[in-house]
Amino acid sequence: MTAFELPDDAFAVVGTDTGVGKTVVTAGLVGALREAGHDACAIKPAQTGYPPDDDAAFVADICGTEAAATCLRRLEPALAPEVAADVAGVELEYESIREETAEHLAAHEIGVLEGIGGLRVPLADGREVIDLVSDLGIPAVVVARSGLGTLNHTALSVSALRNRGIDVPAVVLNEYEGESLAARTNPDVLAEMTDCPVVTLPPLSVEDGSSVVDGVRAHVLAGDID
Repeated sequence: MTAFELPDDAFAVVGTDTGVGKTVVTAGLVGALREAGHDACAIKPAQTGYPPDDDAAFVADICGTEAAATCLRRLEPALAPEVAADVAGVELEYESIREETAEHLAAHEIGVLEGIGGLRVPLADGREVIDLVSDLGIPAVVVARSGLGTLNHTALSVSALRNRGIDVPAVVLNEYEGESLAARTNPDVLAEMTDCPVVTLPPLSVEDGSSVVDGVRAHVLAGDID
């Protein structure tokens, strides 16, 4: 089984799109790190679609403590942050987002930045999620769908990150069941296309925090972490 080593400092969890499972992977990684004795915390720079969407609250619930996650801004419209702020008449400044995110990442032994949607989702002032990851100078784990169509989206996302000098420790194919020929062949094809470790994560019960943490530890990290 392919696995990868977690960065020993801050890193990001980004996605090829919205709804691909960034929050589940983030929760599992933070939970596994905390159970191993690390001061790990997920930082969500902006949450849109709130309520009901609240990724930081989900991570905290999975990890069993509010110390496991924080959200810097919440916006009601379920849109990209820059668009949501414009619709809601709320001021949103990129430099404030960058500075506050950097402060929160540095405040913990291991800070985990959770992205918003895909890499080119507008944040504020014409800057995007990929700009934030690049400006923070942290590596990025890419979460993607496991079935048909993921090759293009995932390879382009990895290329975009590397073109900005961002290291990609791994790609996580989420909700992997291997039922289709595309799903079964995608991990090896993507590994060849991206020259990057590709791990598969089966569907996990999000109603059970231990299921998420144990599942990510077993399938993504392939065992205990130091």
